Amino acid sequence: MHTDRRTRRAAFFDLDKTVIATSSTMAFSTPFYRGGLLTRAGVLRGLYAQLGYLAVGADHDQTERMKDRLADLVRGWDVARTEAIVAEALHERIEPVVYAEAIDLIDAHHADGDDVVVVSASSEAVVRPIAAMLGADHVIASRLATDGGRYTGDLDYYAYGPAKAEAVEEAADRHGYDLAASWAYSDSVTDLPMLSAVGHPVAVNPDRALRREALARGWEIRDFARPVPLRPRIGRRTSAGLVLAVAVAGAAGWWLLRRAAGQGPDLT
Repeated sequence: MHTDRRTRRAAFFDLDKTVIATSSTMAFSTPFYRGGLLTRAGVLRGLYAQLGYLAVGADHDQTERMKDRLADLVRGWDVARTEAIVAEALHERIEPVVYAEAIDLIDAHHADGDDVVVVSASSEAVVRPIAAMLGADHVIASRLATDGGRYTGDLDYYAYGPAKAEAVEEAADRHGYDLAASWAYSDSVTDLPMLSAVGHPVAVNPDRALRREALARGWEIRDFARPVPLRPRIGRRTSAGLVLAVAVAGAAGWWLLRRAAGQGPDLT
């Protein structure tokens, strides 16, 4: 007789406009420019796309276009240099835009013994350091293809739409999560499959389409509005080893950028 061993609970958090008040990828556009990876025109295109995204959200077609532009944008970027820039700029660019309400929820889920999983269509190079800073237990994110230590401009995996729901199911199988007892949080109607995969879906800062769906389905709706500096709270939320890992990553990023200073604009 088969026995379902899914006895644990998890909270799956979308990242952009759910945990942070901006696009995680575009948050690093200025550091990428200073580090010699982005041109001024690339920064301006990114800012334009971000303003539209923050103002009205992104439907499926818009998200697909943004995905293609971003993948093309990073073609040829050095992987180690990109990761070093993210590590060095992490606190400066992300801490001020983290929602206090999201951190309170992460704290509450951890206090209840739930795993916290960040699920984002942004690339792992950006999402993993942010998730570590937040104290998340696991990460589901898009993976950029690489060759010879550089990004090719292609995607090995795109964590978007139905693929997010499939990844959530795989995580449940791997870690023993009872999805009927678990939570999911997102702002976008494109995450409807992920929200529908759990017993406790929550629409956070929902776009108009998701708000309509949430109201029709009787889902909880929350509005987050209080970005808060994260650093004073980090000791409450993460283990000492995780804090040390983030600090070491930042130091390594600083060293690599200094070592490569001759390859791009001075960051000082």
